[in-house]
Amino acid sequence: MTGLSFEVIRSGGPLMVVLAMLSLASLALIAVKVLDLWHCRSGQKGRDQAIAKWAAGDTAGARAAVTAGRAPADRVTTAAMAALQAGMPRDRLITEMTRRGNAELDRMTRHIRLLELIAMISPLLGLLGTVTGMIQSFQELAAAEGAANASVLAGGIWQALLTTAAGLLVAIPAAVAAALLSGRAEGAAAMIEQSVGELLVAADGHRLET
Repeated sequence: MTGLSFEVIRSGGPLMVVLAMLSLASLALIAVKVLDLWHCRSGQKGRDQAIAKWAAGDTAGARAAVTAGRAPADRVTTAAMAALQAGMPRDRLITEMTRRGNAELDRMTRHIRLLELIAMISPLLGLLGTVTGMIQSFQELAAAEGAANASVLAGGIWQALLTTAAGLLVAIPAAVAAALLSGRAEGAAAMIEQSVGELLVAADGHRLET
């Protein structure tokens, strides 16, 4: 879509302008979300070390190992450690960590739905442009009572089909990006659940030993 000249966009009519705007919005959203989720699955080694320290009774060292982490799992694990040290009841702690995990997942998936919407409506807008363009071309043919120039008719049909191609060019990158970004966010959410679960197991093991 970005490679299409201004003249081609203008030839496609108003819907081509809409598709061009959707393309720019899609690329901007993809860039923002890639940067936002760049570190969302990082820090696994640090969390493993922190949980090992917690199991050994070194709670201060465990918290220090994850406090500086940039992943959502680091933040939720740090909060879980603080809650354990504060003596929060287990059922309340699990509820609170579930709430925090859901909040992190909501933040990570923010705007991905908009990418999915762009991927869904772009081909429909392209098809709409094609249908309206074909209708206009055949109206001109009917008005000419069969005497229309074939090259003029072919040019009208070419312009009509252009919007379908443009719609697909906008939709495909948006759909691929939305799927990949959603998978990355879901993987980060799984890391949150895994890290908190391992921390609770380590805390129970240390309690039994003492």
